Amino acid sequence: MRRVGVIAALGALLGLLGGMATAAPALARGPKWQFQPAEPFTLDASFCGFEIGVSFPVDKQYAKVLKAADGSMTFLITGAGRVSLTNLETGKTLTESLSGPAKFTVHPDGSATLHGRGRGLAIFTPADAARFGLPTVSVDAGAGTVEIAPDGTFTAVSLRGHVLVDVCTALS
Repeated sequence: MRRVGVIAALGALLGLLGGMATAAPALARGPKWQFQPAEPFTLDASFCGFEIGVSFPVDKQYAKVLKAADGSMTFLITGAGRVSLTNLETGKTLTESLSGPAKFTVHPDGSATLHGRGRGLAIFTPADAARFGLPTVSVDAGAGTVEIAPDGTFTAVSLRGHVLVDVCTALS
C-alpha cells in the first residue's frame, strides 16, 4: 500500500505516469526534452473514503534526464497541464491547473528527492498525511520538497506554500 501511495503521489505530482523510455522527443523544447504523457488512474477509497478518477485533460509536461558520475539520475520536469478529479460514487468533478517546474533526483542508494514549485497535485496515504499534517489528496501552490527512502517511504515533506484545494473535502 505504501509503495502504491508513493508511486501515485509522485506520478500525479509530476504529471508523468508514462515511461521515460517510450516518450517521443519534444523538439520544440530543445534537445533531450521528452514529452511525458500522463495516464489516467484511479485512487482507491483508502485515500478519501471513495474512489477518485484522476485524468489529465491538458497535458503539456516535458522532462529531461541528467545522469551524474556518482550514478544518480535527475529528472527535470517543466510544462503545464490540468488535472480532473472525479468522485466515482457521485460523479462530482473538479478540474485544477498544474504547473512546474520540478526536479526529481534518484540517488545511487535508491533514495530520492523531489523539489517542486508552482501548483501540484499531492497524494499521501492517510498515515503519511497525518504524520506531515497535510490532506491525503490536495492541490498545493508554492515550493515543496519530498524526501523518499530507498524502500519508498516518505522520510520528510515540507511545503513552503499553501494547500489550495483539499480534494477529499471538495469532492465529498
